[in-house]
Amino acid sequence: MPRIGILGAGSFGTAVAVHAVRAGHATTLWVRREDAARELHAARENRRYLPGVIFPEGLVVTHDLAALADADPLVVAAPSHGYRAVLREFLAARRSRALLTVVSATKGIEAESLARMSRVSAEECDRVGTPARFAAISGPTFAAELARAVPSAAVVASADVALAAELRETLASPTLRLYSSTDVVGVELAAAAKNVIAIGAGVVSGLGMGHNTLAALITRGLHEITRLGLAHGGDPKTFSGLAGLGDLVLTCTGGLSRNRRTGMELGQGKTLQEILRETTEVAEGVRNSRVILQLARAAGVEMPISEQMVAVMYAGKPAKVALFELMTRDLKHESEL
Repeated sequence: MPRIGILGAGSFGTAVAVHAVRAGHATTLWVRREDAARELHAARENRRYLPGVIFPEGLVVTHDLAALADADPLVVAAPSHGYRAVLREFLAARRSRALLTVVSATKGIEAESLARMSRVSAEECDRVGTPARFAAISGPTFAAELARAVPSAAVVASADVALAAELRETLASPTLRLYSSTDVVGVELAAAAKNVIAIGAGVVSGLGMGHNTLAALITRGLHEITRLGLAHGGDPKTFSGLAGLGDLVLTCTGGLSRNRRTGMELGQGKTLQEILRETTEVAEGVRNSRVILQLARAAGVEMPISEQMVAVMYAGKPAKVALFELMTRDLKHESEL
């Protein structure tokens, strides 16, 4: 069995590590802060990000990146704004230039470069002369439920068909059903864009709107995500699958969704600054909303829900005004993409 390395001990990185051990793999979880690594090692629990989930025997917790040098695959579960730096640090500590399998569990886009994590990974590995294989894992998987072995499903995407199948077999278990895909573009864009729509779903709930409104927003949000994905070369089928519709529904309706919770607080009248001061984990949709709009505008794609969420968060537009403007846009044929 391979040793699996996990870079990032937030809620999802911790959940993946717990799952990997339960699936029978030797697993090492890297924690950025040395004091936090000691705390997790002593408590055998991530009390800050995943309280109540006791680490299974065999999960190694470390602050030493060199301890992951022989890991393959390497799962990077860092937020999009920290992904490049974490991977760069790891590659410097690894020293070996043997083939490395990088699996992104990050649902976001790098703001400075507008790069998906597949490109970031390729650039960093190329920079130090490390040959690499890349895959992205995504789907409707809340960290707390994955860690507690609640039956879940996700998709592993790689341009390398054999790698996608290999990872599917390696990471699957009786409680995590995995499907393989070759559509890296579609999976990565769907994962990032759905977070912005989920903020909109939270706004709808925060305003006290009903199920009619929420269902309409989710459906039209899927159109937005699909338009963006197709414009960048994604496969249409991806957006009706686990990484698209599946993850969108979960994030827009689930009580554990940070993006939805952010939207609810916006709908209830809080400012983004107030929300950020009160949270320990920033929702990816907050950081990525403006990035998604940049990608859309560059491709000539219309994303009205995303545009309104950016206006609510960053321009102080009242949530009720944003909803009214969405409801009074020009009418059109439903199938128009």
